[in-house]
Amino acid sequence: MKKFMMIWIGELISSIGSGMTAFALSIYVYELTGSVSYVSLVTLLAYMPTILLSPVGGVLADRYDRRLLMIIGDLFSGLGLIYILWQIQIGNTGMMPILLGVTFNAVFVALLEPSYRATVTDLLTEEEYGKASGMVQIAGNAKYLISPALAGIILGVADIRVILLIDICTFIVTVSMVASVRKTVRKPIKRETQGVFLEMKEGLMFLARNKGIGSLVIIMAFVCFFMGFVQTLTGPMVLAVSDAKTVGFLESACAVGMLVGSIWIGVAGIKKSYAVVLGIAGGFCGISMALAGISTNIMITGIGIFLFFLMLPFMNTCADVLVRVSIPNELQGRVWGMISLLTQIGTVVAYMICGILADYVFEPMFLDGGLLADSLGRLIGTGKGRGIGFLLILSGLGMIMVALTIGRNKAVREIQVHKEISHV
Repeated sequence: MKKFMMIWIGELISSIGSGMTAFALSIYVYELTGSVSYVSLVTLLAYMPTILLSPVGGVLADRYDRRLLMIIGDLFSGLGLIYILWQIQIGNTGMMPILLGVTFNAVFVALLEPSYRATVTDLLTEEEYGKASGMVQIAGNAKYLISPALAGIILGVADIRVILLIDICTFIVTVSMVASVRKTVRKPIKRETQGVFLEMKEGLMFLARNKGIGSLVIIMAFVCFFMGFVQTLTGPMVLAVSDAKTVGFLESACAVGMLVGSIWIGVAGIKKSYAVVLGIAGGFCGISMALAGISTNIMITGIGIFLFFLMLPFMNTCADVLVRVSIPNELQGRVWGMISLLTQIGTVVAYMICGILADYVFEPMFLDGGLLADSLGRLIGTGKGRGIGFLLILSGLGMIMVALTIGRNKAVREIQVHKEISHV
């Protein structure tokens, strides 16, 4: 456990640094361009390569030295940030360096993450897997819980260059810890494996044959789609009426909602009716999204986002259990890889279109003289940020429709959870 703890601490530090950079870049790009489209483009490029390449990264993690892959992933992803910092330092304030830097970073994160998760098997016993899994999730969520508040404070007294420098230093710390552990771990034995595309096809064919799981994957892709709007649009909407420090504290406070929901599930559990709980949680998520966009009052927005993240763990857990009990153990890896790719396509599509919709369709509607300024504008307000608010309301309504679909889908309702699971 000691070796895993060293790697975990390094990845926790790296996660906090990466979260600070992601937050600071969204603020920097919005203040630089005033465009939600550019914010969503940066988010897309920082996210999509990792999604598309993760299945390949997973195959590599099964074939080669996982600690070495982590070191390579950390080092080369850090080069993307160094490039952005260098360009800003020499006075290049254009968007191209940022787009290139975040894309390069994301490509090598795809190499890092599967190796990090798979290294649990190398370093721990089966009895320690549960605890390690929880710790991995804590490290991953640190970028949402801790990073925005820290970045907001730093941006209040310095600029984005300081945050980029801090993040680069975290990579150095992480690489040093992983390298020290690698020296003490026996190198993996090479084994013959099937081709990447053959394994991906096998996972896809399982989903096609299993109607209930296939339907659930489609539903969760839509859930990810609407979640992408929340992730991208909340910051610019709040910045329209407040500042970066407020956005940072708001995001950190709202991430507490996810922590509270996760703790509740860990203590009380979800003992039955997973499909029902999934639909109810989805409905509440939709209501919360609509609440977040309905007013310029920061308190109301904060409550809405907090409630959204509070219910999100219930959706994730129910969907996870319903899928997991339906997949034979020998197919778990390749099917989960395909599910991850298919569901996250919804998020990618949201990142691609939400900025354009906000800047060129909905925001103009709620400016003075806009199409909806004298009608719906009287209810939710007019001016900068109100079009984004209305887009969040529509996304919330879409989420509610998805929740109703879950309740009406017979194939999903008939998925049987054979044994009671009190702690997920």
